[in-house]
Amino acid sequence: MPKPNHPDPLGNHNRDLAWQIAPTLFLSFKYAWTGVRYAFITQRNFRIHTFMGILAVGLGVFLQLSSVEIAVISLTSGLVMVMELLNTAIESVVDLTVKQSYHDLAKIAKDCAAGAVLVSAIASLLVALALILPPLLTRIQSVLF
Repeated sequence: MPKPNHPDPLGNHNRDLAWQIAPTLFLSFKYAWTGVRYAFITQRNFRIHTFMGILAVGLGVFLQLSSVEIAVISLTSGLVMVMELLNTAIESVVDLTVKQSYHDLAKIAKDCAAGAVLVSAIASLLVALALILPPLLTRIQSVLF
């Protein structure tokens, strides 16, 4: 009887082309943190987004924003960091594929990935400004006047 072309519903996927499969959940998390660490060490923009996210959440806590507002700021900041990780992954795969040569499609892939980071960063900035700026201005006015 021929085997179906779709994966086994029980999760016994054939991964012949996978280089290495994490044998434990702990190792899966270790590999994931290795990726985050790599991005933090090698990607200037990832570090900037991380620090800006920490600053935005810290300001939210300092200004005593509601837990929902802090959650929204945290989620949008996290989204930017996720997009930066995906951008780094896409750039690495493209570089692996084209090596030292130039290709228009490689440029499009890299530019679109960077554009996704830019769009998410702008959205995150707008969310943070909308939630943080009014109470921050009120706090500054109360100190000055």
